[in-house]
Amino acid sequence: MSHKLKVGELREIYLTDEEIWRTFTIILSSKSVKSSTYKYALIKALIENLYQIDEDFKVTYDQLAYTFTKVYWNLIIHHNLTNQNSGKTARVVSIIKEEQSKHSIPSEMVFDKIPDSLQLKLVSKIKATMKINVFGALYGDTRGQFYAFDHKTELLRFNPAVHAFMLNYQRLITNLTNYHMAAMIEQLNEVPSINYLLEKVESIAKRSSLRPFEDILLSHFSAQCFYCNKALSGQKRETHVDHFIPWSFVQSDHIWNLVLACNKCNSSKSDKLPERGFLEGIIERNEELMYPVNNDQLNKQMQNYNPKKLIMLYDYSVKNGFDAIWAP
Repeated sequence: MSHKLKVGELREIYLTDEEIWRTFTIILSSKSVKSSTYKYALIKALIENLYQIDEDFKVTYDQLAYTFTKVYWNLIIHHNLTNQNSGKTARVVSIIKEEQSKHSIPSEMVFDKIPDSLQLKLVSKIKATMKINVFGALYGDTRGQFYAFDHKTELLRFNPAVHAFMLNYQRLITNLTNYHMAAMIEQLNEVPSINYLLEKVESIAKRSSLRPFEDILLSHFSAQCFYCNKALSGQKRETHVDHFIPWSFVQSDHIWNLVLACNKCNSSKSDKLPERGFLEGIIERNEELMYPVNNDQLNKQMQNYNPKKLIMLYDYSVKNGFDAIWAP
């Protein structure tokens, strides 16, 4: 069976959009065998890491497992949606519940708030489960056409055509995945856990606080609004961290897409794209973050960044309906 594979090679390099849509339709329909929500969570992880690939279209298992773990922690612990499997308890549920109990983590705590050491431990354990139950299963459903993977190197390589397709239709694929994942969770769980279920599934990847990024940005740059250049006093609610490309499209937090903003600009910009002229400014800003000294967190955040990706992200967000352009 495909889920037992340890290596999967790409069977075709070029696919048309029609062929890719047909495969996605099968994955999201009842024609794809799904005893758990794992495949949906992997698709969400792939989407979140579309802009984190290297030059060979590769993404690490650790990057994917981080998103995968975050999704399930927030579903299982924060939203009490513990049934993620139609049979016995899903292994990912057992791992997360055991660690929560062992470390006495309250259910109110979202994934990004738990200690870094526990995050790493959970990601490592869940990565092992993904090797057994996840990478090969979705590979089989896509007939080896969407990605290659190798458990030894712990790398997944996108089919370049599929990567381009997912960039082009990112918003639609995200919404379809959220809907079908929520529908399955709804069947597996009972009220009141399923109240506002789609809202819960849509928001599980969102970071509760961007304060750590604020501290990093303030340590490298002067305290002023990226958009209007207003000085930021540091008073409560005065300094904000804004997603340059809206979070609702990116669905992940990377410092190369975050800027300091004043309350007025952050509020009025909301879910809009800044006018294109600001692209040059953030690209220049990011140059100063590229070679940090003795800062592992910043190194990790900037690992696969390059300015072309940010420009591409901007252009694809416009194609995905973010065409209301904002200026201060």
